[in-house]
Amino acid sequence: MKIIEVVQHLAPGGIETLVLELEKAYQNIDHITIVSLEGQQSKAEKQWPRLLQTKCDMVFLDKQPGLQWSVVQTLTSLFKKHKPDAIHTHHIGPLLYGGLAAKRVGIRNIVHTEHDVWHLQQSRKRYLLQSSLLSVVKPTLVADAKYVGRALSILFPKYKNCIIPNGIDTDKFSPGSQFQARSALSLPQKSGLVGCAARLVQGKGHTYLFNAMLDIPKDIHLALAGDGELRQELEDGAEALGLSDRIHFLGNLDNMCDFYRSLDVFCLPSEAEGLPLSPLEAQACNIPVILTDVGGCEEAICPDSGMLIPAKDSEALALAISKKLLIDEDKIPPRQFVASQYSLNKAAQSYRTLMLKLGEAS
Repeated sequence: MKIIEVVQHLAPGGIETLVLELEKAYQNIDHITIVSLEGQQSKAEKQWPRLLQTKCDMVFLDKQPGLQWSVVQTLTSLFKKHKPDAIHTHHIGPLLYGGLAAKRVGIRNIVHTEHDVWHLQQSRKRYLLQSSLLSVVKPTLVADAKYVGRALSILFPKYKNCIIPNGIDTDKFSPGSQFQARSALSLPQKSGLVGCAARLVQGKGHTYLFNAMLDIPKDIHLALAGDGELRQELEDGAEALGLSDRIHFLGNLDNMCDFYRSLDVFCLPSEAEGLPLSPLEAQACNIPVILTDVGGCEEAICPDSGMLIPAKDSEALALAISKKLLIDEDKIPPRQFVASQYSLNKAAQSYRTLMLKLGEAS
């Protein structure tokens, strides 16, 4: 098949990583083109070197803020030229532009994945826009978690959705030497190490994690993978709390396997999520996780080794970290949980089967 994936931008993040992983799974079978509404290719590749390893065609439209009908026209021309068998959109912006362009060209095989619902629940304008787009574009609606699927059924009861959980490459994300991983990242060898992989933006809960660090032993350090608009503010906050020597800002990393392998426990203290990829990657490396009980996080956590805690609660976070690092002795490896339920091949096959079925129907 010829499949065009449409995303808002190509920068480090869960949705974007999933799209690249799906492309990798499809590459020997299908022809994939990834369209990024925002950004320029040279700048994107500099910010995220992983894009240089991507073997598919990538198109960057450099869309500016605000609604732009010209983007629909550009995508209409692109779709006419490529004649794709299926269009796969991720999030509301790509549904707006990619969905309307596909409709204009007469493409009926349109799959739209919703990766979270908080933006629809919190914004009446977004909810109304999405409702209108569903009625006009008529995509096949996919949720990446059971939680998201239930919420979509409440928000849009007229539109059925199916659930295809996110998947990760369990061959790539696998257990390895903690000593070698810490050496590669220049992280302390003798300290307990908590890790968090998330963009440094609002809603990811970094400040709650910083406050929790004040209530746990001083020989426990925190490693942060990811970058974003709040980096300087968070670095200043760490210094103000006297934590600069215990918090390691690593930025965007090319080798996330080393990051996970370096840890004793992984923590994602988000205020909202769909089905996050980072805890799945960590658990595939046999690292236990602590997640806030939001969105689909409950589905992403190994029940035998992980812990769910309330969001926005630094005290609960500190207690959970202390328990995992200082009390839990019988550590149950979580890798099998991820391998059995959240493999990349399983997710890719589910999407491909869906697109083939829709193609036959149209």
